[in-house]
Amino acid sequence: QVQLVESGGGLVQAGDSLRLSCAASGRTFSSYAMGWFRQAPGKEREFVAAISWSGSSTYYADSVKGRFTISRDNAKNTAYLQMNSLKPEDTAVYYCAAVRINGLPRTVLDNRGRYDYWGQGTQVTVSS
Repeated sequence: QVQLVESGGGLVQAGDSLRLSCAASGRTFSSYAMGWFRQAPGKEREFVAAISWSGSSTYYADSVKGRFTISRDNAKNTAYLQMNSLKPEDTAVYYCAAVRINGLPRTVLDNRGRYDYWGQGTQVTVSS
């Protein structure tokens, strides 16, 4: 099994920045793509960003494009989500997820049903 643990969330003001981390343990020798999703109370869990195993391919939801940056350090078994210019509408529980796959097919990257492993989530609250 692969365990994913998110950290780095917190309470910030609009315009501030946060960096979320996702530490992986277990079968981390396997290649996998990583995605970030978020879910606000009463709303569907939505795609935020994804990155391929090599880091050469990244994808972002339109709502965060230009503000968020996804990255990974495979030597540390850790993925990151740098969030800049945060807005109140970014408030949500943020989850990291992993899927064992080469590349990052369009049918997988933003489909939460295709990811194999999920973290417990970390709360991000942005006040106005």
